[in-house]
Amino acid sequence: MMKKTPFISLLALLLACAGPALGQAAPKATLPKDPAQYGKPFAGVPQSQNATIYQVNMRGFSREGNFRGVLARLDSIKALGVNVVYLMPIFPIGKLRAVDSPFAVQNYTAVNPEFGTLADLRAIVDGCHARGMAVMLDWVGNHTSWDHPWITEHPDWYVHDASGAIVNPIPEWKDIAQLNFANPELRAAMIAALRYWVLQANIDGYRFDYADGPTPAFFTEAIGSLNAIRSHKLLLLAEGDKKKYYLQGGFQLCYDFGFINVLKHDIFARGKSVRLIDSVNTANYRNAPPTARMLRYTSNHDVNSWEGTPQQLFGGERGAMAAFVVAAYMHAVPMIYNGQEVGYPERLPFMGPRKAIDWTLNPHLTAEYKRLIRFRNGSNALRNGTLASYSTDDVCAFTKTAGRENVLALVNLRNKPVRYALPAGVSNAGWRTAFDGQPLVLSREVTLQPYQYLILTK
Repeated sequence: MMKKTPFISLLALLLACAGPALGQAAPKATLPKDPAQYGKPFAGVPQSQNATIYQVNMRGFSREGNFRGVLARLDSIKALGVNVVYLMPIFPIGKLRAVDSPFAVQNYTAVNPEFGTLADLRAIVDGCHARGMAVMLDWVGNHTSWDHPWITEHPDWYVHDASGAIVNPIPEWKDIAQLNFANPELRAAMIAALRYWVLQANIDGYRFDYADGPTPAFFTEAIGSLNAIRSHKLLLLAEGDKKKYYLQGGFQLCYDFGFINVLKHDIFARGKSVRLIDSVNTANYRNAPPTARMLRYTSNHDVNSWEGTPQQLFGGERGAMAAFVVAAYMHAVPMIYNGQEVGYPERLPFMGPRKAIDWTLNPHLTAEYKRLIRFRNGSNALRNGTLASYSTDDVCAFTKTAGRENVLALVNLRNKPVRYALPAGVSNAGWRTAFDGQPLVLSREVTLQPYQYLILTK
C-alpha cells in the first residue's frame, strides 16, 4: 500500500462496514461461474515455512517496466534460491483523483496495459513454474479507485458517511474508495475475482494488501472458497501486524511490522538492546500453529520508497547484511525486495517517475545473498527447528535445532567490535562453518567485528 499512517479513523470505519464476527456464518450471494483452468496447476508450491519470497516492482525492475522485463530475469531470480515470486499489483490503475498508485484498482479481472497482456502474465507464471517457483499476486481488495465501475453500478457496495458520500479508508488516501464488506454481493464479486486469477493465470496465492481493512468474516468466506479449489495449493500472506491472521483467519503467513520497526528504529537507530527481538518472537508465536510464520524483511516497496534502502537504514552494506541474517534465519520466512541483492543504492519508486535497477552492481553482494539463502534452503533446523535465544544487548545469538541438526548464529548488530561470552548451554566444540564446512572450535569468548555474523552447524 502507499505510505502507512496511524489508523486514526479505523474504529469508525470498522463500525461502518463490520460484518459477522470471525468464524460466524455470513449471508452469502451466489458466485459467478468460474473461468476455465489455464495450464496445469503447479505441484511445487512450497510449504509456507519453507518459502523464500522475492517481491517484484514491475515499474522499477527493468527499463521496459513491464512483464517482459521480469520474464527476462527469471533465471537470475531463481539463482538467488527463491521459490516464491510476488508481483506487485497487476491491475489497471484508476485515473480519477489519481496519484499514479498501483494500489488504486480500476478493474479486478484485467491486466494493466502498462505491464502487458494476460498472455504476458501467463508467460511469467509458466516461466516461474518451469523453474520451480510459485507466483503470488498482490490483492488490493479493501478499496477501489474512484472510477471503478462498481462506484456507479453498485454504490451500495461502498461505505458512506452521514451525508451519503463514499468515504476513504483513511483520510490521507485520497485516491481510493472504501468497500463495504457487510454487503454479500460485494463479497461474492471479490471472491469470484480472486478465484479468476487462480484459474485464468494459474497463480499460486495472494499477498493481501492492508489486511486490517476487510472484515474477518470476509476472509473466512474468501479463504474457504479459495481452499475449495482442490486442484491448487495456495499460499496466503496477510499484510497485517496481528497474529490473528494465522491463528484464526486461515493465512499461513503474516507481515512482521513489529520486527522491522524494532530492528531499524530501536536497535539500529537508537542503540537499544538486541534482546528486544526476543520479546517480538514471544508475542508473535505464542500459541501459533507449528507451520505459521511471520514474514520478515529489511526492505519492501513501502520501506524503500518512504524510508530508504537497507544500506541507509542499517548502517551501510555490512549492517544491512547482518540485519538480513537475523530476518532470514531466526524464526521467520524471508522476503527480498528487488534490487537489494545488488545493493542498489537509490530508492525505487512504485509510483511517479520511473527508475530502473542497475543489475550490474556489487556481484559480491549477490553472491552473499545466494550463499545465505542456499544454506537456509538446505537446513531443516533453520526453517523448522526449535529456537533458543542467547542474545545480549549487542549480539543476536541463537540456536535452531531439528533432530540431530544444530545451527548456531552469532550476529553483531553494532558498528564496533563486540566480545560475546559463549553461554554454558552452548558447546564450543564440534562445529563447522556453515558455508564451507570447515571445522571450528570456538573460544569461550568470541570477538565479533563490526556487523560480523558467524553461522555454524553440526
